[in-house]
Amino acid sequence: MAFAEHNASPSRVDGPKIIVEALAHAGVGLNGSAPWDIQIVSKDFFRKMFSKWELGIGESYMDGDWECEQLDECFYRIASADLEQTVVGPAKIRFVMEMLRQRLLNLQSKSRAFQVGEQHYDIGNDIFERMLDSSLMYSCGYWEHAKDLEEAQQHKLKMICEKLQLKAGERLLDIGCGWGGLARYAAENYQVEVVGITVSKEQQKLAQERCAGLPIDIQLTDYRELTGSFDKIVSVGMFEHVGPKNYDTYFDIVERLLKPDGLFLLHTIGNYITERKTDAWIDKYIFPNGHLPSAKQIAASLEGRFLIEDWHNFGRDYDRTLMAWAERFDAAWPQLKDKYDQRFYRMWKYFLLSSAGYFRSGQGQLWQLVLSKRGRPDAYRSVRLQRKS
Repeated sequence: MAFAEHNASPSRVDGPKIIVEALAHAGVGLNGSAPWDIQIVSKDFFRKMFSKWELGIGESYMDGDWECEQLDECFYRIASADLEQTVVGPAKIRFVMEMLRQRLLNLQSKSRAFQVGEQHYDIGNDIFERMLDSSLMYSCGYWEHAKDLEEAQQHKLKMICEKLQLKAGERLLDIGCGWGGLARYAAENYQVEVVGITVSKEQQKLAQERCAGLPIDIQLTDYRELTGSFDKIVSVGMFEHVGPKNYDTYFDIVERLLKPDGLFLLHTIGNYITERKTDAWIDKYIFPNGHLPSAKQIAASLEGRFLIEDWHNFGRDYDRTLMAWAERFDAAWPQLKDKYDQRFYRMWKYFLLSSAGYFRSGQGQLWQLVLSKRGRPDAYRSVRLQRKS
C-alpha cells in the first residue's frame, strides 16, 4: 500500500480523498518524513477519522492505528488550518447533531455537576502528583520570568494574590480549588481565611490533608449551593465546566457572595471564536460536559453585573505548561504502568500534546479577568509580575 511522502500529491495516498486533502492543507503528510507527519499503522484510521472526525482521530490513536513523533506539532498545524471547515459527509452530520444537542440541553446542570470530578479528577492522585508541580496546580503557569514549571506556577499564584490585593484577615472564596494549592499559598503568604470548593472527592481528601493546620475549609459542593459573604473570590480553571446556559447564574452567584468593595479574579481557558459544540473526544474521555467560553460570551454575561478592571491573556504559556506536564508524565510512566494500561497512556499523551498544539495555534487562549462591583470606591491598577533585579 502506497502512502504519500511529506508534501507529496494527495492522490498517491490509499485513503479517503477528503481526509488526505484536508491533512495536506494543514501541511501534515501520511507516512512522510517530517516529525509531525502521521504514520499509519492500520487502515482503520481512515474509517474512524472519516466517520467520527475529531472523536475518531483520538480513538484511533488510543487504539494504536497511527503514530506521530511530534504529536503537539501535528495538532498545531491541524488547529492552525481550521480543518473543521473542510468536513463533509457523515462527519458533518455529526457536527450538526452535536451542536443541536449542546444548544438544547444544559450539559452543565446541577445534576451533572459531579460527573467531571468522578471521570477525570478522581482517576488517581498519583498521576497528578507526578505530573504537576509541588503545589499541584492543574492550570496554566505564568512563564514570563520562570525557568521551569515550579517557578511558573509559583509566579502564577503570586500574581493572582497580588491582583486580588489580598490583605491579612480577609475571607477568600476559591471556586474550584483543586488540591488546595492556591488556598494554601494564600493562607500562608497573605494570612487570609479560605473556603475552597470542589466536585472531586479525591481532590477534597488530598486538599484537606495538604491544608491541615491552616484556616482553610475544603468543601465538596457545587457552586450553586454556596452561601455567605467574601472579601475576595477567585476561580482558577473551573469556569470551563460552567457552560453557556449557566454563565448568568454563575456571575449572579458570585455577585451575591462578593462584598461591595471586593474583587473577583476569573482564570479561564477561552476560545478565540464562539463555538456551540465541544470537542467530542475531550468531552467523552477527558472533561465531560465542558465548554470553552469566548470573550463575547463572557462579556455578555458580565454586562450589568461587574466592571472589567483587567483582562490579561497569556494563552501561549499553556503550550509550555502542557509540554512540561507531558515530559513529567512520560518520565513517571514506569512507576504508573502497573496500575494503568497502555490505552490509558496513549489517551493521556494524546490529551496533553494535542492540547499543547491547540494553544500553540492561537485558537486556545488563557485569560485572567479582575472584576469588581460598580460601587467599589478604590481605583484598580493592573498587576503584572516584574523581573527581580
